[in-house]
Amino acid sequence: MLPSAGVTIRVLPASRWRAVAAAHRARLDDLVGPYLERRAQGSSHPVIDFSFTYYGHKPAQLRRWHPGYGVALADAAEYDGARGYHHVTMDGQAIGSSDTAPGNVLTADPGYLAKRYDTLAFITNLLRASASRPRQLSCFGLHEWAMVYRTDDIRHQQLPLRLGRTGTDAVVESMSLRCTHFDAYRFFTPEAVGRNAEPLTRADQLRREQPGCLHANMDLYKWGFKLVPLISSELLLDCFEMACAARELDMRASPYDLSRYGYEPVRIETPAGRAEYVRAQSTLADRAAELRRTFLGVCDELLASDAAARIGSGHRD
Repeated sequence: MLPSAGVTIRVLPASRWRAVAAAHRARLDDLVGPYLERRAQGSSHPVIDFSFTYYGHKPAQLRRWHPGYGVALADAAEYDGARGYHHVTMDGQAIGSSDTAPGNVLTADPGYLAKRYDTLAFITNLLRASASRPRQLSCFGLHEWAMVYRTDDIRHQQLPLRLGRTGTDAVVESMSLRCTHFDAYRFFTPEAVGRNAEPLTRADQLRREQPGCLHANMDLYKWGFKLVPLISSELLLDCFEMACAARELDMRASPYDLSRYGYEPVRIETPAGRAEYVRAQSTLADRAAELRRTFLGVCDELLASDAAARIGSGHRD
């Protein structure tokens, strides 16, 4: 255990962390291998590719394993210069300068944590606010339908509409739109915006998001990679896997015909389809609730570490 900027750091020997990092890469390769193969061939996939094209965190970034804040890596020259890392020091001397200490020890930088404070505080507040609310399970995935309502400007031009243009519009007009997630709502067509139960704005995000929302739960992955390398890659990959599962339900319940990709539709235009959607949505919400609890625990620890580092450096503001 080593002290650095008021934080006690646990050092992992190279033999241990390299094995964990290799297991992480193997797990990720199982998840994204098909995506990389398609990309190399110049083709795309309307369901799976979303996790990379929308969120923007590249597979190569996901492949780099991070232990999270408070854990240092011995003999880790490959992390030298990586964003958010620094060499561990004791009394102003590099740990690697001692013959009895592990060489080239790097860990997440308290200075980087301080720079990410506003982002960390926002994420913490959003996750806590979302977790405090009851689940709403009555949207039936209609956000994807609202994005193509009364328009020929369809996002997935390569996919036919399962019910056709007229049938798709009729589904939207037969049910209430109850979207609570601004980043889905902002893609609604102008004709669909006014049909939502309430108008949504970015400024209202903190008081609108709720734990039943498919997209709010997918966004756990987005919030996770905004905090890399301060959170562990294990948590980030757990969130990524959950986001992939949510995306599959999202598109199976959409107006698009995905049969040529092997997906059976969730026919939310029928009572049985809506019941199926709610069951799947609830299962994903259970999974997301556990991840959100874990994520919040990590955020609270990071906030406490930042406060301790500020006190230790004489900054109490």
